[in-house]
Amino acid sequence: MGYTDQMSEETKQRIVQELVPGKQITLAHIIANPDKILYEKLGLDPSVDYTKSAIGILTVSPAETAIIMGDIALKAAAIELGFVDRFSGSLIITGTVSEVEASVEAILEYVEEKLRFTVCPITRT
Repeated sequence: MGYTDQMSEETKQRIVQELVPGKQITLAHIIANPDKILYEKLGLDPSVDYTKSAIGILTVSPAETAIIMGDIALKAAAIELGFVDRFSGSLIITGTVSEVEASVEAILEYVEEKLRFTVCPITRT
């Protein structure tokens, strides 16, 4: 009986758990023709032609990927960077609906194909 007790003591295992953030875009949303007050509340350029404008909002994990996404967005279309946060993983871009859409699509394609991220579908309002 003492042997069994020794055996169970020897077979105990220590488990170490780590938090590993997923590689994913959790939000990709385009707001077409937003109200002027939304621009003001977000601290975005108030001189925009609101009838032809859009706001693109993306969130990503790991958060530093927001920097890469901002670079891709600028290279894909003539958008403006509204906000890039490498700590929270947020990116806000502005431009015409077609420019914002082109940038968001380019971001999703790049991170999915090159970085092997899981991406969500683009939503719109």
